[in-house]
Amino acid sequence: MADVEQVLHEALALGDEGRWDEMTDLLARALQEEPSDPYLLCWLGVAERELGNEGVAYEYFRRCLAEEPTDPHLLALAGSGLAAFDDPEAESALRLAALTAPDLPMARLQYGAYLAREGLFDEALTHLRAAADLAPDDPTVHGELGVAFSLMGNLEAAVAEMETALELAPDDAWTRLLLGLIYADLGRLEEAAEELVRAATEREDDAEAHVVAALAAAAVGWEDAAHTALARALQVAERADIQLVEEAEERVDAGPDAARAMLLETVGPSVLRERLAQPL
Repeated sequence: MADVEQVLHEALALGDEGRWDEMTDLLARALQEEPSDPYLLCWLGVAERELGNEGVAYEYFRRCLAEEPTDPHLLALAGSGLAAFDDPEAESALRLAALTAPDLPMARLQYGAYLAREGLFDEALTHLRAAADLAPDDPTVHGELGVAFSLMGNLEAAVAEMETALELAPDDAWTRLLLGLIYADLGRLEEAAEELVRAATEREDDAEAHVVAALAAAAVGWEDAAHTALARALQVAERADIQLVEEAEERVDAGPDAARAMLLETVGPSVLRERLAQPL
């Protein structure tokens, strides 16, 4: 066990530095010696997820839970990994983490976020508010409260929580994108354009972010910003996104009213709905 603890210590230090490839290699070598260790399996899942290897991460999380760990940290991490794939086993792992460690912010956060996306809003808010009480300066908690309120349709409450999240973590481009889309839904177009343009700049490879930024900018008359965002969208768009980019370009060229209509009636609500549904 001492050897595993040392490996985990080194691996987490690598993760803190964003050295996910090295973290994965280190944990994989250790797993050859301890193939059923739930800690190694769980953190390999985390590292593979950070590398974008979602399917591989999912298998590690499943193997971790198959070892029936009792550590609420592992239950919360692995449970959230299964939740990303709509695995029904996620709920029991996350619930057990929250019940056995009610004072652990991560456990309450992960379970609350899961419940919100399942539409169980009253219970979700109970856990998310508990997480906020336990960790009031955690931007992720406020962001997930914002997501829960958004899914409930309480957009004003969602704005307040997401603004707090961004005060605590100004570089959180994902939450900034959501906030910009919510501003747009509320008719606060100047604020929407500011947030969406900034979020798109920070999410360089996100074609949809560039598209909504272009439409918002065009809607408030920022023509240069709109065309810059469209150019970036074309650079990173995959084949499935090309038609969307081309339609957005037509709307931008047609003027503010056409761009506003596309943002508010079709693209904005669609992107917001899809992003809100994505697990924590």
